[in-house]
Amino acid sequence: MRCWRVFASPTQFFINMADYRLALQIPPFDQKINLRQQVFLSGSCFTEHMTAQLAEHKFTTLENPNGILFNPVSIAESIVSYIERKQYHDEDLFYYNELWNSWDHHSRFSHPDKQTALQQINASQQSANTFLKQADWMIITLGSAFVYERTDQLTPTDDFKNSKNPIVANCHKVPVDKFRKKLLTTEDVFTALDNLRYRLMLFNPKIKLIYTISPVRHARDGLIDNNRSKATLIHAVHHVVEKFDNHYYFPAYELVIDDLRDYRFYAEDMIHPNYLATGYVWEKFVAACVDPSCYAPMKAIEKINIALKHRPFHPSSAAHQKFLSTHFSKVQALQEQYPYLNFSNELKYFCNS
Repeated sequence: MRCWRVFASPTQFFINMADYRLALQIPPFDQKINLRQQVFLSGSCFTEHMTAQLAEHKFTTLENPNGILFNPVSIAESIVSYIERKQYHDEDLFYYNELWNSWDHHSRFSHPDKQTALQQINASQQSANTFLKQADWMIITLGSAFVYERTDQLTPTDDFKNSKNPIVANCHKVPVDKFRKKLLTTEDVFTALDNLRYRLMLFNPKIKLIYTISPVRHARDGLIDNNRSKATLIHAVHHVVEKFDNHYYFPAYELVIDDLRDYRFYAEDMIHPNYLATGYVWEKFVAACVDPSCYAPMKAIEKINIALKHRPFHPSSAAHQKFLSTHFSKVQALQEQYPYLNFSNELKYFCNS
């Protein structure tokens, strides 16, 4: 029996990895965000990643006035509450785990003192109303189509359409037997988003909406139900985006789940996208959603941000003083070139360090 040895040429060992994945091509938006505009963001924890990147590049932003929210009903109701300038009162809070909490807010608003909690909530409501009235863009990141309804506000025959707003935005670790878990239908989600659109257009006709679906897995629901939930959100959002002008869809979910498609791009919990993944999503977002006129100042701002993170071994050295002076001059030049951006913190740092 004859054995054959195959000798591959050296070039055969250099594989183009692009041939082994399907890259997602995102068509550029016909309207794009620029640095002179204001961006309002609401939704899941992935919203915080997007806000951090936008703010770091000097975009004017306001993020999650109610704290992190996941389901579309709570997100829509929170935004409507800003439009209506809703103010919270004593009866809107409940006491649990030695804290005063709001069913509509994330636990970062909870506080041992009721009046402090109310003051924080109402101050955030007012700021959101003021910002939203002038905002040019709203980015909404939906996390889950599952909702939790308070059983003390339900009768056995209640459903989503006729119940008296039993859906909570945050359970605040109250025992699960106090809630009924429910998966919204596509119609439920569409109805919530359609009502939100109507109220927004009356309040601020110029605003444009970008919807995303969070790539964070809701593993507590189980992977099968997590996928059912995400599919419900995707279906409803596409229906909204296809039906109305000035509504856009940015595929953050698909970029992580289908484009990157590898657990290397998740944190140790295998649930949250890691630094590499969120950076990749940001790059795609800039290419599709940000006006090219912003690229030059954004690149210059990135270099300044790197300099801000520099920690010298010898702060009093001549070399470090020259470093500070050089970057102070660079920031001054940027401030003169882009007077609508605020570089006061950077100027203060390079002047006083």
